[in-house]
Amino acid sequence: MEGFLFFAYYFCAATTAVSGVATCYTSIMRRTTLLALCIALFIPIICYFFVKYASEHNIEMPRHYLPDSIVNRVQDGKMMEDTVWHTVADIRLQNQLGDTVNLYDIHNKVILADFFFTSCASICPTLTKNMVKLQRSFAIGGDRFHKIDTSVVQFVSFSIDPERDSAQRLKAYADRFGVNHDNWWFLTGNKDSIYNFIFEQLKVDKYSDEPIDPNFAHTSRYVLIDKMHQIRGYYDGTDSASLGKLAKDIGLLMVEKATNPEPLPFDPVVMAIFLAITIVIVVIGVRLLFRKKTINT
Repeated sequence: MEGFLFFAYYFCAATTAVSGVATCYTSIMRRTTLLALCIALFIPIICYFFVKYASEHNIEMPRHYLPDSIVNRVQDGKMMEDTVWHTVADIRLQNQLGDTVNLYDIHNKVILADFFFTSCASICPTLTKNMVKLQRSFAIGGDRFHKIDTSVVQFVSFSIDPERDSAQRLKAYADRFGVNHDNWWFLTGNKDSIYNFIFEQLKVDKYSDEPIDPNFAHTSRYVLIDKMHQIRGYYDGTDSASLGKLAKDIGLLMVEKATNPEPLPFDPVVMAIFLAITIVIVVIGVRLLFRKKTINT
């Protein structure tokens, strides 16, 4: 994306330069024209870096939760502190289609998790309905009748009554709400493993005034996990304001840069040299045209 922006601005600069040369050739050549041409070349580049800086410093990303440790390092002679955030461990369970899946099977997706059981008659249906709305909001082209883009978010619902919630019951429950199975897992398995994951890894009882029974994790909370498997938010799945913030945070995490981003599609140093050479060529060309015009007159 950065490469595209840079080349887009550079294309504008080159186009402006050509226009400037044509103007110089057809009008009276003055030093102010040459100055204007140089300014026209530099303004798009300056704008690019300004927009890049503003976009990186004015967007408030969803916060991290659960710091594991603090690491000290020295940078430019100064002592710096880096927080090591809790990374959710992997877990292996069975989904509603009877497939054995691992959390770490999910690559390059934001994960949204909730907790339910199929015989629930209170908040669970509301949680599922609201999550269905979120899933359908990713319909391609914004049309809910179109295919859903399943490459962005993975929805995961953990059964808190896994001893009774078999894969068959999970699928019947999901089908009742019109769930798209391509990017939504309803999970069952060993109860101890699930509950240890809920409380020790996802920490659903933290940052909330809502009491949660450790023996029956019945909660209205959604948990948002980023692409690095780090927790980035807790939300009330029954509250419209909280759901609005969740939708915004998902959008931000979708475009968040990785800790180790991929290199730019071009070498900035080489591009700077190329730009400088281009400017020199344009300036020399303008001066030659100016001399030719002077001789002819």
